[in-house]
Amino acid sequence: MAKYDVGLVLSGGAARGFAHLGVLKALEEKGLKPGIISGVSAGAIAGAFYADGYTPEEILEIYIGHNLFDFVQITLPRTGLFKLTGMKNVLKKHLRAKRFDDLNIPLVVTATDLNQGKPVYLREGDLSEAILASSAVPVLFEVIMIGNVEYIDGGITNNLPLAPIADDCSTLVGVYVNHSGYQENVKGIANIAERAFHLAVAADVERKKSHFDLFIEPKDIANYGFFNLKNGQELFRVGYDTAMEVLGKGQSRAGMRM
Repeated sequence: MAKYDVGLVLSGGAARGFAHLGVLKALEEKGLKPGIISGVSAGAIAGAFYADGYTPEEILEIYIGHNLFDFVQITLPRTGLFKLTGMKNVLKKHLRAKRFDDLNIPLVVTATDLNQGKPVYLREGDLSEAILASSAVPVLFEVIMIGNVEYIDGGITNNLPLAPIADDCSTLVGVYVNHSGYQENVKGIANIAERAFHLAVAADVERKKSHFDLFIEPKDIANYGFFNLKNGQELFRVGYDTAMEVLGKGQSRAGMRM
């Protein structure tokens, strides 16, 4: 018998992670409360606050209206151009849970072991440090050291971390906010690099889709900037509307009535 009724997997996506919050609101309204959450990067942030007892609207309020530079500090390049100082301060200030064990809902955070080049699934210890490690986009942000291990963004090796909870849940819900469909105006080095990353991880996500009982992939957000935090309300709405459409189709692959 599965340990949890519903397992929720939240992808990375930087600012597009606001869409996760809309999905969480829709799931709540349909009575689908996750028993465990697996998240990476932006999904780890959304998952951590939700597992800590915040509502989707409260999480949105914490982050909306900011820009990238509210969360980072320029540094002399060693392992990255910026330190995640501001992000760390936000996590320390607002997360009531300081360690994984303090959360109301179990959470698994995915980061990438830089030296071994493989995903690591963090389930214990300091919660904020794990989230920072999961969100440390290489080159842009400094590498995060936990113990003797150097970590970078978990999305590099697993941007839809199903593996750590796949065998523990009766129903699996996946949310992917990096839809890689047609995108206009891919210009400039930053936009090209961002687009290339999305395309690189897309094949792995396609392979995983069939393993979910419900798969929610907002497709109207491809033209929202990866680090533009000004569109939080719009992304929240898109996530909510997409989730309600999927949930409204009536029946999941597992035969559970929505």
